[in-house]
Amino acid sequence: MFRITSRYIVREVVPPFGLSLLVLTFLLMLPPIMDVVEDLIAKGVDTVTIVRMMATLLPQGLGVTIPMALLVGVLMGLGRLSSDREMVAMQACGISVLRILTPLLGLASIGAAITCYILVVSLPDANQAFRELSYQTIANRAEGEVKPRVFHDDFPNVMLYAREVSSTGEGWSDVFLAETSASDRPAVYVAERGRVVLDREARTVDLVLERGTGHYVDPTTPHEYEVHTFDEVVIALDADSAFPRGGPQRGLAELTIPALEEQAESMQRAGLSPHQPIMHIHRKFSIPVACLVFVLLGVGLGVTSRKDGRLASFALGIGVIFTYYVIMYTSEAMAKGQLVSPHLAMWIPNIVLGLTGLMLTIWRSRSVERRFLIPFLPHRQPLADDNEASDNGDGIVSGPVVNVSSGPLPGFSILDWYVTKLYLRWVILAFVGLLGIFYISTFIDLSDKLFKGQTTSLILLEYFWYATPQFMYYVLPIAALVSTLVTVGLLTKTSELTVMKACGISLYRMALPIFCFSLLWSGCLFFMSESFLAESNRRAEELNHHIRTGRTQTIDVLNRKWLVTDDGDIYHYLYFNPDVQELTSLSVYEFSDKPRSLERRTYAAHASYADGWEGRDVWVRQFHQAETDTPYQTALSSALPFVAPPDYFEAELPEAEMMSFSELEDYIAELRERGFDVVNLVVALHRKASFPFVTFILTLIAVPFAVTTGSRGTLYGIGVGIG
Repeated sequence: MFRITSRYIVREVVPPFGLSLLVLTFLLMLPPIMDVVEDLIAKGVDTVTIVRMMATLLPQGLGVTIPMALLVGVLMGLGRLSSDREMVAMQACGISVLRILTPLLGLASIGAAITCYILVVSLPDANQAFRELSYQTIANRAEGEVKPRVFHDDFPNVMLYAREVSSTGEGWSDVFLAETSASDRPAVYVAERGRVVLDREARTVDLVLERGTGHYVDPTTPHEYEVHTFDEVVIALDADSAFPRGGPQRGLAELTIPALEEQAESMQRAGLSPHQPIMHIHRKFSIPVACLVFVLLGVGLGVTSRKDGRLASFALGIGVIFTYYVIMYTSEAMAKGQLVSPHLAMWIPNIVLGLTGLMLTIWRSRSVERRFLIPFLPHRQPLADDNEASDNGDGIVSGPVVNVSSGPLPGFSILDWYVTKLYLRWVILAFVGLLGIFYISTFIDLSDKLFKGQTTSLILLEYFWYATPQFMYYVLPIAALVSTLVTVGLLTKTSELTVMKACGISLYRMALPIFCFSLLWSGCLFFMSESFLAESNRRAEELNHHIRTGRTQTIDVLNRKWLVTDDGDIYHYLYFNPDVQELTSLSVYEFSDKPRSLERRTYAAHASYADGWEGRDVWVRQFHQAETDTPYQTALSSALPFVAPPDYFEAELPEAEMMSFSELEDYIAELRERGFDVVNLVVALHRKASFPFVTFILTLIAVPFAVTTGSRGTLYGIGVGIG
């Protein structure tokens, strides 16, 4: 049975552990939530299915965040005991550091067992469940995903365009389909109707076209043009690449231990080094053991007489976690370079930090009053330090706190400065700590590319530099919420807010500096969105693509390749150069209206614009329904008066986060005039304007909420606020 002291220590650690687990898991789940959930909601997927899909993603986050949260929880819990001198009192009563460590090791053992179960059992099953749910969900709506008069490229190696889409699920009418596995010579199908056929048991996805023609040609050899009429044609798709998109893919981390052992044996038989599957087997056990290591470090760093407070402990925990993963991936790189055994590599972080934690714990047990201070972190000062009260001789206590008309600046009182200092201290700590979580999760995601030699440290650092504005865009509202809850909660818990009210200072007058700063943060978010955020996102996306694939990505909004005109003609091209107004490999498809069929096809290897388009190496083929062997004409040079002017090729469906508000607004206006579906872009446009105000809205909610929950402690308010 736990003694009273042991239960008391565990009760101090469990709430910050739960809060840290919530925050860390939420932040790690934020990218898949944004990538998957928003898309599913837009597709009309029901809430129950979305919740089930998100639940299958939880093991990915919990397998990493449980050890992290345990470390932060221990540091925050023991930090509170140390700052209130309760740790000193325990030592004075003969309670050793070992006694303090014992219940925490029990808690760590439970955390290690849960983490081990998640990594060994739950993670492979959860990822498989996610794939199945994604397949069923997206497959059920695949046909309805095609929108009328909008190019649809979600099917692999297929560009689909339909004039009409049935609202009752009966398929599409007047279909144009290009099979684009060879982008310079796509096979083209024109059909009266089309639909998707799915077989879940066989896991096949087929596109079925009815009553149409198929066109096959290498543009460099137009005399070999083939035209086939059909009553029905079936185009098989790769189901694995079509469904699901954006979900977790099965990799070594998601394989079961028997599957990893089998892969290691097969690699050995093939004469290959099996270090990867071996390290992943050991990782499934080394990360759970990190719970015990982190508790040792937490006790060694947390049992002090410091007054840094809980968020300082949170920041310290983030630093330790970052160190752990740096050592882990360095060890992995050494194993790949055959400098360390793959059986040992995943245990090196536990050994290094475990010995460090053990030495710190022994040191603390000898002298609890030795403090472990972080020089750059601010330390909490009592109100009396800044605003000492005095007795005026009549027994009435007075002080500058009630003098709302005096201060360093006109109209800015000492009370405002006091609230500002308290608020900004928590903003900085929360902002830095939460930003650190994004850095850690991103480093974990990309570090294998670094240690495999697919990228360099310089490129990775450059990516972090350009990705930081987007991280800040996410973190600043959360930091504003947390700091408001903590600031007002502390003033409530210490009865300072009650004294202010007794002196005639209202709640919202007290919170005026906080509201001003929330508007400032909103202005910062909008300024970022309108200035450098779009460019930073574009550059970060280029670097991310280069890190993951080793290839340079050309992000060019002018390189769309497929375009439909107001008359219904379809253009396909490989590249458009706006500087010299030149098109490469231009194909123009012209259609007859009734019945829907291809009437003429024009190809130009190059086309340049002066007063009009002039094509080089041109051929034109006319089509008639009753004929398959149709004539064609060739010319070294020919005018193309029917092709739209250059500015028509400059319109592109952009990614909203890659553009500023004004840029996106201009594109929406242009695309709407040309008949494109711009609903998603309009939503993104209004989100750009509305999202920056989230800091002010959250502050309006947080101030009265923190007053209500302040007596229960700041952690309670933060936990519910994050929820």
